[in-house]
Amino acid sequence: MSLVPCGHSRPAASATLPVFRPQAPPHLLGALRGIGLSCDPAAMARRTTTTDSPLLFDIRLTPDFSLETAAKREGLWPVAGTDEAGRGPLAGPVVAAAVILDPKRIPDGLNDSKQLTAQRREVLFAEILATSTVSIASSGAARIDGTDIRKASLDAMRRAVCGLHRRPALVLADGRDVPPGLACEGRAVVKGDARSLSIAAASIVAKVARDRMMTRADGVFPGYGFALHAGYATARHRSAITLHGPCRLHRMTFRPLRPDDSAAEIVLVELP
Repeated sequence: MSLVPCGHSRPAASATLPVFRPQAPPHLLGALRGIGLSCDPAAMARRTTTTDSPLLFDIRLTPDFSLETAAKREGLWPVAGTDEAGRGPLAGPVVAAAVILDPKRIPDGLNDSKQLTAQRREVLFAEILATSTVSIASSGAARIDGTDIRKASLDAMRRAVCGLHRRPALVLADGRDVPPGLACEGRAVVKGDARSLSIAAASIVAKVARDRMMTRADGVFPGYGFALHAGYATARHRSAITLHGPCRLHRMTFRPLRPDDSAAEIVLVELP
């Protein structure tokens, strides 16, 4: 038995209860209409707007030379930037580059290699080699499988720095880790290829060098399409592995190539 408060009757089942609809004050409505806005919920749901105050993570960083300049004021000069390319593919090496830029001859348009077209990367690659001190090193599939991709990447970065014919006083390394075993001070720079021109230059050199390696690998191991996808897990690459099986460029510790994941599905990824 349900209880009804004294002096109140239960509304009929068919009765329509009033709905409270909040209404903005007239002066506020006028102000909103004046800038093209409405307090009507239906209208607000239909309207899409943009903001002139983007969120922090929507702001694209542009690399500059401020980290290098600050290091010079500390007495740390020259400064090298180092970065790698090819951590994610199923096949091929991870390639690292180290670059010491000449402050008076910095190529225009240096940026994170992922933000540049392949054609623009090639142009900048040539300019960097002509104006800067550059070294390249790589870790192949065997080294990656023998350790792990993180250690193999950091080792390639270390060897790239060691290969510079000018000894840097400071190394700016892209990411969260400093390559162990450096002969000088190292500093990790998160999103460094979008913050430091030296790291951006290294990212371009590493990317172009690796792409060229994979193009040559396509002639040695035809049928996989390495010149097209550079070893990433594209649909064509997945099909080629199914058809031909892996070759010695494939990273057998990466899913789905490792033995315990032989039945696993290969994840399709976008090319960088």
